[in-house]
Amino acid sequence: MRLSHYCAALLLGGAPVLAQAPTRPLDWDSLAAESVRNLSAYLAINTSNPPGNELAGARFFERLLAREGIEAQILDTAELGPGRANLYARLRSSGAKKAVALVNHLDVVPVMRQFWSVDPFAGLVQDGYVWGRGALDMKGEGMVQLMALIALKRSGVALDRDIVFIANADEEISGGGAAVFVQRHADLLKDVEFLMTEGGDNLVADGRLAYFGVGVAEKRAFWQRITVHGIPSHGSRPTKQNPVPRLVDALARIGHYETALHVTPGVAKYFRDIAPQYPAPQRGWLSDIASALADSSARAWVTDNVYWNAILRNTISLTVLTGSNKTNVIPAEASAEIDIRLLPDQDTATVRAELVRLVADTAVHWQTLFPPKPPLDSPIETDLFRAIVRAAGERDPAARVTTPMLTGATDRPFYRALGIVTYGFDPFKVEKADAQRGVHGNDERVSVANVGFGVRYLYDVLRYAQ
Repeated sequence: MRLSHYCAALLLGGAPVLAQAPTRPLDWDSLAAESVRNLSAYLAINTSNPPGNELAGARFFERLLAREGIEAQILDTAELGPGRANLYARLRSSGAKKAVALVNHLDVVPVMRQFWSVDPFAGLVQDGYVWGRGALDMKGEGMVQLMALIALKRSGVALDRDIVFIANADEEISGGGAAVFVQRHADLLKDVEFLMTEGGDNLVADGRLAYFGVGVAEKRAFWQRITVHGIPSHGSRPTKQNPVPRLVDALARIGHYETALHVTPGVAKYFRDIAPQYPAPQRGWLSDIASALADSSARAWVTDNVYWNAILRNTISLTVLTGSNKTNVIPAEASAEIDIRLLPDQDTATVRAELVRLVADTAVHWQTLFPPKPPLDSPIETDLFRAIVRAAGERDPAARVTTPMLTGATDRPFYRALGIVTYGFDPFKVEKADAQRGVHGNDERVSVANVGFGVRYLYDVLRYAQ
């Protein structure tokens, strides 16, 4: 173990991670090629949600696991409709320590084929890339998880922790698959200490790896609909019972509202970790972000960055507006939907009460569109985080392991609510431009090199976590 990795482990509150040695050598080039072939076949299964069709993906995983002598269960998700399913499998160990779970989702977002240069469901391997919907989000990572699991079994690594493999339905719409799994099958998770799924971010900028990002927290969606009722009438005869102006007044107050800045521990670490990449005085600002936000110049520079601003405060975006469907008709009601994203330590009731106070109009009716997920914030002083630090350091000693906050949403909160330490873990090194284009975009792809990199990286993390 390099001295730097030893010191990093101690700083994170524990002894350096010892690795379990394989008893059978692996041909990593052959395993990478096999992983690419399997991913290509997986991408050819259309699991666009809606409707989902995750059962086909679950059966594909079941067949691959059966070839390795690993039993898998396809679990019923009848509440989600026909053709839906979750999958569960477990690689057994000595049981000396609690298990690690690898979680992915089977569904993908729909495509607009006219904007793709390739067939999104052909699993095309071309120009050093595997192309297809889900290559990054998150069939590619799901396949990496599966192949790392298989690699552990083939190599004969002595495991002290069971490795649990879970593939869920319906992440892209509501997280219904994970919710059903946790509700019905919490017993399958009672010995799970750690869980890894999407939500990490290994940022590559200008060809250089800036950092390995492990997601320890994510913001909570707290979507609201506000509605004002009125009296419908002809547009040629203006009336004070028109609900639209009243709604517009409320939206103006909300739109001009600036939420308070707030630094969570993981975000403070993230800014400290990236600070060395910046010149003075920005380096000093980022090294102590809480103090910097008290300075007007520093605060303006930091909050001008859309991502940084979003991880430092609750955010409010006005999105859907509904009123009349005809120019000359005053509607009976007007409504708006508001995308509110809360920091993990924020109370929903307090936030809504503040917005109601801000609008100060009893004619405005508030509705929470769906129950917010449980808060998500996990510690880093753990064996698994130390294992990630070691495996990452072996790949790029200059790149730090840091903790960016996810502003979107994953299935992690459902599992964190059971007391499981959950991490967003990305097995790929992806250029920012490719990630922005590919995740939910057109011509989604992952490089062949990244597939091989990801399998070996995750294999080492799991081996070091034993």
